[in-house]
Amino acid sequence: MDLQLYVLLTLVVDIVLIVILVFPWLKDRHSWHALSWAIGQASMSLGIATTLYTGYVGPQCIVLAMLLTMSVFGFIAGTEFFIGNIGRKDLRRISIGATVFFLFVSILWLYDKRLVEPTTANALGCALLWSGYRLVKYRNTYRWLGSVLLVRGLFNVLNGCQLLPDNIQLWFVFSVSIKTISILSLIYAVQERIRLRYAHSVNSLSSGLVIIDLQGHIHVINEAAAKLLGYPDTTGLVGKYVAGRLLGINRQEVMHYFQSFALGKRGYPMVDTFTVRHQSGAFVSLEVIASPYKEQGRLYCMMQIFDISERKKKDEQLYYAANFDSVTGCLNRYGLVTTLAELIKHADIEGHSLSLLVIDIDRFKRLIDSFGHLVADAVLKQVAERLNKFLRPSDRLARLSGDQFVIILSDVAPGENVKVASYFSDLVMGAFSQHFILTHQSVKLSASIGIANYPEHGNDAEELIRNADIALSAGRNADKGHYCFFQKDMISYARDAMIDSALRAAISTDELHLVYQPIVDAVTYEVKKIEVLLRWTSSQFGVISPDRFIPVAEQSDLIVELGTWVIHQACRELSALEHDIDKVRISINVSSRQLTDPAFFNVIDQALSSHHLRPQQLELELTERVLIDDGTSVHAVLSRLNQLGVGISLDDFGTGFSSLSYLTRFQINTIKIDRAFVFDMETSPRHKNLVAAIIAMAHSLEMEIVAEGVELQSQAESLTSMKCHYLQGYFISRPMPLTAVSEFVRHNPFVRGQSTSSLAL
Repeated sequence: MDLQLYVLLTLVVDIVLIVILVFPWLKDRHSWHALSWAIGQASMSLGIATTLYTGYVGPQCIVLAMLLTMSVFGFIAGTEFFIGNIGRKDLRRISIGATVFFLFVSILWLYDKRLVEPTTANALGCALLWSGYRLVKYRNTYRWLGSVLLVRGLFNVLNGCQLLPDNIQLWFVFSVSIKTISILSLIYAVQERIRLRYAHSVNSLSSGLVIIDLQGHIHVINEAAAKLLGYPDTTGLVGKYVAGRLLGINRQEVMHYFQSFALGKRGYPMVDTFTVRHQSGAFVSLEVIASPYKEQGRLYCMMQIFDISERKKKDEQLYYAANFDSVTGCLNRYGLVTTLAELIKHADIEGHSLSLLVIDIDRFKRLIDSFGHLVADAVLKQVAERLNKFLRPSDRLARLSGDQFVIILSDVAPGENVKVASYFSDLVMGAFSQHFILTHQSVKLSASIGIANYPEHGNDAEELIRNADIALSAGRNADKGHYCFFQKDMISYARDAMIDSALRAAISTDELHLVYQPIVDAVTYEVKKIEVLLRWTSSQFGVISPDRFIPVAEQSDLIVELGTWVIHQACRELSALEHDIDKVRISINVSSRQLTDPAFFNVIDQALSSHHLRPQQLELELTERVLIDDGTSVHAVLSRLNQLGVGISLDDFGTGFSSLSYLTRFQINTIKIDRAFVFDMETSPRHKNLVAAIIAMAHSLEMEIVAEGVELQSQAESLTSMKCHYLQGYFISRPMPLTAVSEFVRHNPFVRGQSTSSLAL
C-alpha cells in the first residue's frame, strides 16, 4: 500500500471524527472549545490533502501556511476555551500571534520549500504538547486528555525531526491510532463538559429536580432532590424506583399516577404533596410539581420538589389558630361551623340525626369580676376537661364565646335525639355539680343548656346554632341551671332580642326620625296641637312599625334612652322652624319607665330650656297603665310638671282600667278618646252615646277632649255637634314631617274652605 492510500484512509477517519467533534457545538453553541478543536483538526487534515495532491508550488505554500496557522492556533484556542481562561484580550493576543506566525511561516516556506514538512510537524507537535501540558496542569479530571495530547505532540515532534523508524506501515498504524484516540478523547471531554455543565445547572437549583420515566424509575436527579428524598447524594439513584421513599404509595398507585400524567387528565402542571421518611426516621413533607418532558421521542415526567415542612407547619399553626380556641383547645366558632356542616353532610349520607347543645355558664361575669380573667380561663379549661371526659369519639366540643360551650352529638339514630340529648344534658349538669378548684379556694357553678336537633330544628349549621341559642335564652328566662329544647314559638322572642340590639344601634346611626300628626280645633279646623310619632327605618330589617319595636324597648331600659332622644329631637325640630306654629303645642308619648326615671323631670326641663321653648308648648301623653303601675312616684313627677306648665294628656281613654279618680288625682289636662269608640260611633248607638258621655264628662271637669281616629267627614261632624274640642285622624291629615306641618298651618285647606272630601290625605 503506497503513501497516498495511507493518507487517504487517515483523511476519511479524520472527516468522521471532525463531524462528531463539531456536532456538540451545533447542539450547544456554548461549546466553543469543540469548534476550535474541530477547526484545528480539519485544518491539519486539509493541509495534508493539499500537500499530497498539489505539492509545494508558490501559491500553495501560502495556503499551507494559513492552514497550519489555523490548526496550531485552533488547538491552542480550543484548549483555552476548554479551561475557561480566555477573554477578549486573550483573543487579541492569539490573533496577533497567529498573524505573526502566518507571516513567518509563509516567508520561510517561500524561501525554502524543503522546510514545509518539518516545520508543519514540529509546529503541530509543539501546539499539542502545549495543549496537553495545560490540560494536565488544569485539573486532575482531564489529565488523561492532556496525556494523550502530550503523546500525540511528542509523536509529531519526533516525526518532524525524522527520529521515527522509516516504516510506512508502522507509522500509519501509530499515527492513525494516536490521532483517533486524541480526537475521541476530545469528543469525550466535550460531552463530559456538557454533561457536567448540565449537572451543575441542575444541582445549582435550590429546589429538587427529578426526571422519571413512566414506569417510575429515576432518569435524572440533582443533589437537592436526593437529599429531599432522604439520600446522601445522587450516587446509584439513576434507574432506582422513585416510590421507595414515599409513604403510603405503592407501585399500583405510582402506575396510576403516571398513566394520568401521560394522558393529561388533570392538566399540567400537576401539583401533589407527599411525605418522605428519611433514614434518620424524620418525616419530611414535599410538594411535587410535575410537567411533561420529552427526550429522544420518549415522554418523561419532570418533577420539581420543594420541602414544605416549614410551610406546612405554619399552615397547621394557622389552621389551629383559625379553628381552635387558644384557652381550652376546643373548636372555636369558625371550627364549630365548619365541623358541624361536615357532620350534617355525613348525617344525610348515613341517614343519622344529630343534636346540638349550647352550654352557658351561669353568672360567669361575676366570677371574672371577682377573680380576674386568668382565674376565669383556668375555670374554662376545667370545664372543657370535664365535658371531654364523657363525650364519644364521634362527638365534638367547641367554645362558642366567652362562657359558652357547644357539644355536637353526632351519629344519633333517627327519633332518638330527645333521649340522647337529655342524657348528655344530665351529664353536663353532673359535671357542674362538683366545685371547680381555684388557687386558694373552690367555686360552685351551674350551667344552662339550649338544645336544637337536626333536621327538626334547622337545615344548616348557622340555623342550628341560632336555634339552640334561642332555646338557651328562653330556658334561662324561665330558670337557670336547666336545659331546654328549641320550639318554633321561641323565634318571636329571638326576634325581639334582635330588634332590641338593632334599636340600640339605631339611635347613634340616625335610623330614627320623627313625624307629626296635626290635631285641629273641631269648629275652626285650626291646628292647635301636633302629636309626635317615632319612626324607624332599619338598615338591617327595613321599615319597622312602632307597634313592633316600642314594646321591645319597653321591656328593657332602652325606652328611657329612646324617650329622651324623642323629647330632645322634637324640641330641636320645633325650635328650628319659623314662628308659624309657635302657638301650637307638641304632644309626646311617655312610658311608665320614663316617668319613674329620677332624671326624667330634668330631661324635660333641659330640653325646653336648651331649645328656648315655653313649657306651655309641650304636652305629655300617658296611658292608664302608667297611672296604675306606680301611682305615688308618678303623681310626684306629674305635679312638678304641672307646676312647670307642661300639659298632661290621658291617651286611649276608656280602653284600660278606667277610673274617674285618675282624672282628679293626677291633674289631667286632656282626655283622648280611643279610636275604637270613634270608629264604631256611626254604626253603634251605644258607642255614640258613650263618646257623648265622655265629652260631657270632660266639659264638666273643665278638661280638653281629643277624638282620635277620625277618618270620615260624618264622624267629624258628629263629634263637633257633641262639642268635642279637637279632632285627630286621617280625615284631617296623615303623619308628616314638621316642615310639612308648618306648610299645613300656613295654608290650611279647611280654613280656606276647600272641599273636605279631597282632604283625607
